[in-house]
Amino acid sequence: MAKTSPTLRRLRLARRLRRMRENAGLSLDEAAPRLYKTRSALGRIENAETRADVHLVRSMMDLYDHFDPDLVDLAWQSVQPGWWRAHGIEDRGFVDMETEACTSQVFQAVLVPGLLQTEGYVRALFSTRLDRERTERDIAVRLVRQERLTDTEAPLALHAIIDEAALRRPVGGREVMREQLRHLVRMAEVVTIQVLSLAGGVYPAMGTTMTLLSFPEDEDPDLLHVEHPVGALQIEKVAEVARARLVFEQLEAAALSPEESVELIERVIAETWEGPCS
Repeated sequence: MAKTSPTLRRLRLARRLRRMRENAGLSLDEAAPRLYKTRSALGRIENAETRADVHLVRSMMDLYDHFDPDLVDLAWQSVQPGWWRAHGIEDRGFVDMETEACTSQVFQAVLVPGLLQTEGYVRALFSTRLDRERTERDIAVRLVRQERLTDTEAPLALHAIIDEAALRRPVGGREVMREQLRHLVRMAEVVTIQVLSLAGGVYPAMGTTMTLLSFPEDEDPDLLHVEHPVGALQIEKVAEVARARLVFEQLEAAALSPEESVELIERVIAETWEGPCS
């Protein structure tokens, strides 16, 4: 069974509930008391800030004189725990949204993107953590996320642009890096991988990272995910996402072609990571 995103389902439900009320010709002030809600409470539900349970959705369909069985399913799905909860992790906002995305465009300047990391590489990245239990949970979730790349039911189309510096930065020693780069070569047959060569010099958004997610339903807005030293931002504003997409297109133009990128990765393996383990 395909995994679902509770957050995305809640957003879809909120949009459809608002549209249903508007089609019924009722304002928030008119509808709220008839649903035993305050105006602000109903507004929060229609903005996906709070959840609408199945009983409330049924009451809304009665009031608005519109029956839609899909709304009941959406209401139920929106309150189910995310799949990552089975791994003991409480909140994964980005993973939640990525779960139902159909495309992911990733730019990573310092490290290999998470969806393309081998387990050895991930373990090396997390080696300085003190909380081992949390580390094992995070590794398990990352490996599950990677399954989307080869999933036949709901695949995630990945386009990753990586700085060459990430291919040469030692993470976990020669054996780990050699396997990691060989993994990139193998995955290049499944996803799109481009490398920004060191010889290319300066490029747009140098030193930053970002991910752009798109979804199969046209009503679901694209999402921009940007990481920073103390957390991350998720941005849905159309103008800002459009600017980020333009930057990604500039990076795509500046990077080597997918074929040239694989050739470069293979050269880096031979020049830097072949030989005894360090």
